[in-house]
Amino acid sequence: MVNQRSTTKLEPCPCGGGALEKCCEPFISGAQHAVSAEQLMRSRYSAYVLGEENYLRETWHKESRPAEAVTDAALKWLGLEVRQVSQQEDAATVEFVARCRVQGRGQRLHEISRFVRENGRWFYVDGNILEK
Repeated sequence: MVNQRSTTKLEPCPCGGGALEKCCEPFISGAQHAVSAEQLMRSRYSAYVLGEENYLRETWHKESRPAEAVTDAALKWLGLEVRQVSQQEDAATVEFVARCRVQGRGQRLHEISRFVRENGRWFYVDGNILEK
């Protein structure tokens, strides 16, 4: 079950794609499914920001989904930059940088994430973290 939040038209989407209710909320709420790996990646980032554990688990491929919770209330997510998207039929990669603050210290997560499409739905598989 997805958290029920009241959203307003003016609430910005954490992924930077406009208003939350027209950007990532339809995916997180289950009203729609992402039609591209980039959409799924952006909605998953927003789900991390919003603490939507269920959505993250539902969109994580069953072969690589961790058993433990993946959200962390101690992280304060600050922004997302999608750098490159490569999609070939039912496989894709998305390179991104997500900025966050942990105990007052700024950090960056630079990752190339892998996605697969099965039965018309995109799933996050795993990612390679790139070091500076």
